[in-house]
Amino acid sequence: MVGFRRVWSERMVDWGGLILWVTSFLVILVISSLAPDHRSVIPAYRHGAAAFAAGQSPYNLDLAVGYLYTPAFAVLFMPFAKLGPFAGDLLWRLLGFAVLTWAVMRQIARLQPSNRIWMLSYAVLLALPVSAGAMRNGQATVLLTGACWLLMLSALDGKRAETLFWATLALVAKPTAIVVLLLIGVLRPKLIPMLLLSVLLLLAIPYAFGPADYVTMLYEDFARLMTSMSLHRSVAFQPADFTAPFTAIGMPLPETVATGIRLVAALATLGLVVWYDRKLDRKTSRLAIFLAACFYMCIFNPRVEYNTFIMLVLPAGVAIAVMWENGSRGWLHAVLAALLFLAGLTGLFGQVHALIRLWFRPIVMIVVTVPLLWWFWVNFRTRSYPAAPAAAA
Repeated sequence: MVGFRRVWSERMVDWGGLILWVTSFLVILVISSLAPDHRSVIPAYRHGAAAFAAGQSPYNLDLAVGYLYTPAFAVLFMPFAKLGPFAGDLLWRLLGFAVLTWAVMRQIARLQPSNRIWMLSYAVLLALPVSAGAMRNGQATVLLTGACWLLMLSALDGKRAETLFWATLALVAKPTAIVVLLLIGVLRPKLIPMLLLSVLLLLAIPYAFGPADYVTMLYEDFARLMTSMSLHRSVAFQPADFTAPFTAIGMPLPETVATGIRLVAALATLGLVVWYDRKLDRKTSRLAIFLAACFYMCIFNPRVEYNTFIMLVLPAGVAIAVMWENGSRGWLHAVLAALLFLAGLTGLFGQVHALIRLWFRPIVMIVVTVPLLWWFWVNFRTRSYPAAPAAAA
């Protein structure tokens, strides 16, 4: 009996986080099915798909709000829109959740830790509070994160067909995936033809589902929308990037200063991922490179939203699990794990959440991610990640 209890306890420790991850998602599906349009961005996606099907423009060029995605995204969402709010929204959330979870599983399998289930459970548990909001809202960022992660893994392993597929899906989900494509182009120049082909597919897909002159008009509207958003910031949009804390204290950064910081950060990120690719062992470098890419996309993207940080918390959660697996179980690991988990719990306190919603999360993620990037730099320069025991294989 004592042996059974011990085995049961160990199994619960290993599987607990993963069970909570799946259970929380099922609860989100139930809640969102009861109120499909409440706290959800999916109505904007439905509008884009319906407008494309009707031959109309989905873009609001005056306010730069609502549908802000490419024409290809409208095509992607059309099957979900046709199924209606209940079935369509459910399957859309399920698609993003499945792709994202599969990406985390593939990353952990690539690391080959001694206990894959425990590492997966620990990583998703730490990321759950922040991730739940994006999954509840039906954010395309969920799909974007999974597609970009799988793109990075496939590209760095030299898998051309997978690279093309995931690059195209990531670009369709959100054009900000171009950051990952550019990094891959630098790290793996031989894959540049596949990356260019994915961009061409992004542009060509809508022409297979609509008249050429209509699709061309949509691209013109989309270009004007992007230009308007760059030159004239929407009052309705409140960025949650590194500028948010300065805005919160009444000292907004001048646009030229913010742009200069973004440029310096881009060059630093490029140099860091090149160093990781050349100096770290192959198992660990994939995670470190993706963590650095997500850090840039979440902290220095001028259009980053509050729920965009799902893109950063999951690779950060895996990195913290790697710290534990590698023997770094001191105060730094405990502090980073606690901060990552607590960053998503501010929504439990309404007044506090309203006060700190935009600026608290970027500060926390900077505090968490910078030490993780430094830890990879210091700990994996001269030795490889420990291989899994033969019995685990």
